[in-house]
Amino acid sequence: MTTTAEAAAAAAHLTKLGLVEGAVVQELGFDDDVDLDLRDRIMDHIGADLADEDHGDVVDAVLFWHRDGDGDLVDAIVDGLTDLDDQGFIVLMTPRAGRGGHVDPAEIAEAATTAGLHVSGALTGSADWTGTRLVPPRAKKK
Repeated sequence: MTTTAEAAAAAAHLTKLGLVEGAVVQELGFDDDVDLDLRDRIMDHIGADLADEDHGDVVDAVLFWHRDGDGDLVDAIVDGLTDLDDQGFIVLMTPRAGRGGHVDPAEIAEAATTAGLHVSGALTGSADWTGTRLVPPRAKKK
């Protein structure tokens, strides 16, 4: 069970990451292995459901679940940019080290650079997944 202090710390972390109330967050790569508790915390925090891949309008952030074997990571990141606002960011969720589908952090950094982004922070709060915040070079850190 989460304490009030833990919930407040989690909310502060999401805000620092750039996920704020009213933000439109598109989710890509959803499958039955994603962290449903983390998804619920994000939706509670932004006050809305996550937009699906067919959203078709500008979004503030993309929550992207990616596993080794899901295809080319550079292509996946570029696909995540399709509806992203110029100052938006991608949170690339990958399985933690030791879990099936783990993606090496060096591969993430290289793919981000190739896609024109860079690593700028991390999303914590999941036992099985790690989140890497990817931003355009011109984006300000939040």
